[in-house]
Amino acid sequence: MAQVAALKEQGNSALSAGNFDEAIKHYTDAINLDSSNHVLYSNRSAAYAKAGKYELALADAEKTVELKPDWAKGYSRKGSVLAYLGRHSEAVAAYETGLKYDPNNVQLKDGLSEVKQQQAKNPLYMSNPFNIPDLFVKLRTDPRTKAYLDDPEYVKLLQELQNNPSKLGQKLQDTRILTTLSVLLDQDTRVLDTLSNLLGQEGDEPMDTEAPYSTPPPPPKKAEEKPKPEPMEDDLPENKRLAKREKELGNEAYKKKNFETALEHYQKAVEHDPTDITYQNNIAAVYFEQKEYKKCIEQCEKAIEIGRENRADFKLIAKAFTRIGNAYKKLEDWHSAKTYYEKSMSEHRTPEIKTLLSQIEAKIKEEERKAYIDPVKAEEEKELGNELFKKGDYATAIKHYTEAIKRNPDEAKYYSNRAACYTKLAAFDLGLKDCDKCVELDPKFIKGWIRKGHILQGMQQNSKALTAFQKALELDSSNSEALAGYRACMSSGYNSNANDIQQVRARAMADPEVQSILRDPAMRLILEQMQNDPRALQDHLKNPDIAAKIQKLMESGLIAIH
Repeated sequence: MAQVAALKEQGNSALSAGNFDEAIKHYTDAINLDSSNHVLYSNRSAAYAKAGKYELALADAEKTVELKPDWAKGYSRKGSVLAYLGRHSEAVAAYETGLKYDPNNVQLKDGLSEVKQQQAKNPLYMSNPFNIPDLFVKLRTDPRTKAYLDDPEYVKLLQELQNNPSKLGQKLQDTRILTTLSVLLDQDTRVLDTLSNLLGQEGDEPMDTEAPYSTPPPPPKKAEEKPKPEPMEDDLPENKRLAKREKELGNEAYKKKNFETALEHYQKAVEHDPTDITYQNNIAAVYFEQKEYKKCIEQCEKAIEIGRENRADFKLIAKAFTRIGNAYKKLEDWHSAKTYYEKSMSEHRTPEIKTLLSQIEAKIKEEERKAYIDPVKAEEEKELGNELFKKGDYATAIKHYTEAIKRNPDEAKYYSNRAACYTKLAAFDLGLKDCDKCVELDPKFIKGWIRKGHILQGMQQNSKALTAFQKALELDSSNSEALAGYRACMSSGYNSNANDIQQVRARAMADPEVQSILRDPAMRLILEQMQNDPRALQDHLKNPDIAAKIQKLMESGLIAIH
């Protein structure tokens, strides 16, 4: 029993510190020694819930009330988890059962009241919106959801929610589900806004200057509704009135960037009212501005714990998670930042947090890409690809060239090699894409230009192929492969009959640019020289301006090189 008690205390300490996985481990070890201890299951349920593992939290809560049916806290734990899972009718039943054993239990009363308020505010909690006739017809005829039905996973998800609406709370992170709900409920505005109304008003709290966090304004009240009056300061208990005053003084100092003074006022606010998450969050905001990121994280974790205990607005808890994410971002701990942005999203979704999450995911992906780079392994993969290419196994060679590119994405020759494989497999579009990347990385890589020319020939795009071969000749005017490709492109344009040729030349002569070139005495002299001595072409192509004019004449069909 002493060992069980020690493990329980270790679990409690880890839970208080926000180390949820560690707490779960300690409680599990204790349960293995004493499987009939209802308190251990209750504590592990709390740890699972804080870790976002609500199904496991529910299983432990149910085990708690099974072991101790007359213990009110077990029902409070069960009701809370059911509420998180979106199973609000069951949550109401759990709270009401607990009140039978302890009618004056404040936690049970507050939990029951909150769930009933949520049910009254929004039809999502009154029935299953997915269990309606012609569900798929309605979604198919609405442009917002029409394309979703082409995804088998989405259809499977709808069927799951039809059969088990209690899982809706777990699926709200999927923006498709939110859009679907807005269609099913015939709402003009996004269901995100509707759901945000359930979470109440946000506290007056300083914001991080680096990553502002805002929520959509609540919709206007209906005309017949009478707005609920704000409580007057004189109506507040003395401690809350004093705390509010200190917060206001802190906010004034915060806005003036007088953070030490702001911190003093926020700390005094906490002394007056230690149960309000807003003041805890304010302190964390000061630490963030002071670049005390570790302190900021610790303070936010404390704020979240206090918020959970006192059933704070989900938006305030989400804000604390976001600030932890921002602090980890400053510390360049990208994975931790991602984890806490995701936790924030699970509490309350906003476009701002979604953007932050997308940015950090892109950063992680880029870091992983950089960490994967290894020029030595890239060369090894290239050699394997070369061997397979020689054997005619082009598909497998592509895999090795692709791996070489991942290992060293700035090496032009790997793209050229893979383009050669694509060409052999007649995948010209993919080959062309690799050639473009190749010459982008190394514009002087002559092989890339030649390969691009050959691919464009295969795609019947002779004028573009001419340009590619010309680029190669500018780099090396004596390159036989480039010359052969250039001449092949030119000769292929002269297989038409006489009438076609006349039409081509007539169109060319109507081109103002062509007329300008032909009127240029220097160009006329060059053309005569090329006619008498075709070898002069190589010298003239070294001049970019002349080369461009010659190419224009060739593309128009007025001249050809054989």
